[in-house]
Amino acid sequence: MAGIASFEKPPPALVGSLQVNKKLQSGRRIFTGQLKGPESFTVDDEGNIYTGTVDGKLWMISGGQLHFITQMGQDMPECGTPDYEPICGRPHGVRMDRDGNVIVVDSYLGLYKVNPRTGEKTLLLSSEKGVDGLPFKFLNGLEISKKNLIYFTDSSSKWERRHHKYEVIETNHLGRLLAYDPVTRTARTVLSGLYMANGIALSPYEDYILIAETSICRIIRYWVSGANAGKREVFVDNLPGYPDNIRLSYTGLYRVGISTTRFPSFFSPFLDALGPYPFLKRFIAKVTPLSFYSIFLHKHGLFLEINDKGDIVASFHDPDGSVTWAVSDVFEHDGKLYLGNTELPFLVVLQ
Repeated sequence: MAGIASFEKPPPALVGSLQVNKKLQSGRRIFTGQLKGPESFTVDDEGNIYTGTVDGKLWMISGGQLHFITQMGQDMPECGTPDYEPICGRPHGVRMDRDGNVIVVDSYLGLYKVNPRTGEKTLLLSSEKGVDGLPFKFLNGLEISKKNLIYFTDSSSKWERRHHKYEVIETNHLGRLLAYDPVTRTARTVLSGLYMANGIALSPYEDYILIAETSICRIIRYWVSGANAGKREVFVDNLPGYPDNIRLSYTGLYRVGISTTRFPSFFSPFLDALGPYPFLKRFIAKVTPLSFYSIFLHKHGLFLEINDKGDIVASFHDPDGSVTWAVSDVFEHDGKLYLGNTELPFLVVLQ
């Protein structure tokens, strides 16, 4: 894919559809202190919402109440701390399949099918085994086609989820888009060499799939069928922040959660400036503790609406992070938007 990479360009100006507003500040926090890092969402036929949290737990939200479904790994008092993530699990992408099971990609443990009534887990693919001889290191995004084909991403074959900031800093292209067929119980690599492959979304006709390349602030389009089948192209480049999940809205627009903005903070321009020097970035990643980066991150909540041509048509901001400052997923249900995040101790609902 030729052309200048987005991390070598200055961030886009906040004008037009990117004009700063306070639309996210009308949202409210729910389940404060009960849900930490509700990352992704899905809903069943009865309107129950499912989400996974940083302590390895899968939850159901029903009638305004929170119900525990299952623990992806081992349930221990230390769950919810980075060191214990590989033991406790970390459910990332969640979707309902046609049989009413919750399909979960756990960042550490693999691809699962969970019975939402009993909490019974079935391992479909272990991270240890992986696909095509390469184990999974950081499973992340998930999407299920109308034909029940499960698409998912492995963000890196080097860094785990708890060290994702290093993956961003190093800008490796070790991510993959994968597909699992529940009928044949086989999986394959669809696309490799991706920059921190993250959230994915199928088009309404399922002829292409969008993939967030988080570390270089862009989204690519991969054609799965039709005249362009097998072709990949840049869908939208030089985003104003690091894209996470992508969701198709009822109006046909794609909503993209921005986990961290590229303005204005010490850290983001610093990363942008280092873009052309991967060796320097790798060195800095080696010698700098992860806690250092969080100090410099500017708290600015943001998600984008993008049309099918790759134009940003609207943006929703919380410029001082008074309600939220890290949007992982924008899930529409019953006239409300549920805004996920990866680490914060609450869930935000926007009417």
